[in-house]
Amino acid sequence: MLLSWMAMKMMDPMMDEAMTKMMTEDYSDNPFLLVTAAEKLTPRAAIEAAIRAETGMELSRPLGSPNVLSPWNKILLNPRQLFELPTQSIQQISSKTVIGPKAKRPLVLDIPIMITGMSYGGSLSLPMKIALAKGAALAGTSTNTGESAVTAEERTAAKFLIGQYHRGGWLSGQEQLGQLDAIEIQLGQGAWGGAVEEPVTYRKDKHLQETWQLQDDTRGATIYSRMPDKNTPQDYIKMVNSMKSQYDVPVGVKIAGTDFIEYELAVIAQTQADYIVIDGAEGGTSSSPPTLQDDLGLPTLYSLVRTVTWLKENNLRDRFSIIIAGGMSTPGHFLKAMALGADAVYIGTIALMAAMQAQALKVLPQAPPSQLALYNGRMTDKLDIDKAAKSLANFLSSCTAEMKLAAQALAKQAFTELSLDDLVTVDRDLAEFMGIRYAGSARPSSGKDRSVQHSQTNHYQMQDAPLQ
Repeated sequence: MLLSWMAMKMMDPMMDEAMTKMMTEDYSDNPFLLVTAAEKLTPRAAIEAAIRAETGMELSRPLGSPNVLSPWNKILLNPRQLFELPTQSIQQISSKTVIGPKAKRPLVLDIPIMITGMSYGGSLSLPMKIALAKGAALAGTSTNTGESAVTAEERTAAKFLIGQYHRGGWLSGQEQLGQLDAIEIQLGQGAWGGAVEEPVTYRKDKHLQETWQLQDDTRGATIYSRMPDKNTPQDYIKMVNSMKSQYDVPVGVKIAGTDFIEYELAVIAQTQADYIVIDGAEGGTSSSPPTLQDDLGLPTLYSLVRTVTWLKENNLRDRFSIIIAGGMSTPGHFLKAMALGADAVYIGTIALMAAMQAQALKVLPQAPPSQLALYNGRMTDKLDIDKAAKSLANFLSSCTAEMKLAAQALAKQAFTELSLDDLVTVDRDLAEFMGIRYAGSARPSSGKDRSVQHSQTNHYQMQDAPLQ
């Protein structure tokens, strides 16, 4: 009590002085000016301005843009109760998904939630890459090399490993590509605004140098805006088809979502690719300039809808599996994406958060949790790999369990049965754009509809006759 009293007595004059100054001084000399400036600029803009003023260099912000424009919360799923009954048992519901079903060796996953490309060296530490691979394997899904090369550690830990044939060139050749369960030709990334030149710096690390096949005296490497020696769309078409002719696993193309997405898809449609990855503007990354994160690209939801619409309109939907990426973090997001036409979703930032889980306490509050995971993090040695893997697997299992409950309410027996009919929106513009119902409009009750409902009701009555 005494200490509390003394503290209050010491603070009282300071508070009086501060309040007097705020209540009496002109704005130019008033500390409250910081509040109005923060309201105008936002704290993020003020801090980023200070960092720019300190360094004179482009900024490098981890984890992607806070500018989330995909209106997932305005879309709801449609349960059934009487005219159509819920699925009887949750055990009947299949969560399996197939990427590249027409490939000689399709990628068959237990769940449609996949770990996105986050590279060893360019993004994450080797312990975190191993943890993600182990966690994905426990859940029966895939992980992804990102813009790196295959490491023996990640390949051993992963059940299914997708490798990115990327613009840096460190993953190439039969020795590397032959180890993969799917090949992803990476031509763009949402959090980088598409495809730009990305210098990659790293600390002196013999393991990484050997993995990337760099010279001992090299202190940096470059991911280019284009694939080397590829100068026309036709060059890319030939490259994809050449890759497809050499390997039995699914071959896909990854691009960032932009307002030119239909033009990009028209080029991909000329290839023999098995799948397409669309990375929305809300996607994450280990580091990229805020302008590329916040001001370029197309939000994830719009990217997905326009992709599916274009493929359907051109009778191409059955040719390609679709994986959507960018800012999705909940089972509801995943279900809605699949109902809109995605075969699977990629997750990144939320997977890292799940993997680190309680281990984040090892570095807080002295450092952000990212220091446990990033390649250049100062505390990567504190990560318990097996614990992180188990935490990620638990997260994926939890998501799948909730998705199955939702699918049961939707009267589905498989996630692959989800469709636009399972969605409704409270936004008229979204309803028109996505081709789904507007929640404010009653469903038609024509004679035909009543007849269909009556027939369905009779069917269920016969099935459940003992209950009457």
